[in-house]
Amino acid sequence: MTNPVAFCHALADTTRWRVLRLVLDDALCVCELADLLGMPQSSMSSHVQVIRRAGLLESEKCGKWTYFQIAKAWRPLVRSLVKAFPEDPVVEEDTANKARRLAVRESSCCQGPQKLATRRKSS
Repeated sequence: MTNPVAFCHALADTTRWRVLRLVLDDALCVCELADLLGMPQSSMSSHVQVIRRAGLLESEKCGKWTYFQIAKAWRPLVRSLVKAFPEDPVVEEDTANKARRLAVRESSCCQGPQKLATRRKSS
């Protein structure tokens, strides 16, 4: 179980909320998240570490990349939170951008995780 204050802190930032939504169904690396959200990788790493310290992420190291996804135990709660708050144009744009990024993943520097589930592999 995570610390409730750390959990709330992880959710209490627009960027971190966007990250949580992006890694709910697909494992992404920091460079993919940085690209999707238009941020420097160092800033994205800081946000990911806040979420990770809260216990919300599982990770997989593949070569020099680490892929992050919402930990299985937290997915039902995060899905409930996502449903509780209406979609907005930024979230819809993030989702579309993620789909485009995943479509070209194999030809990019990030080959993708081997063990963490991704929607592409489970479809």
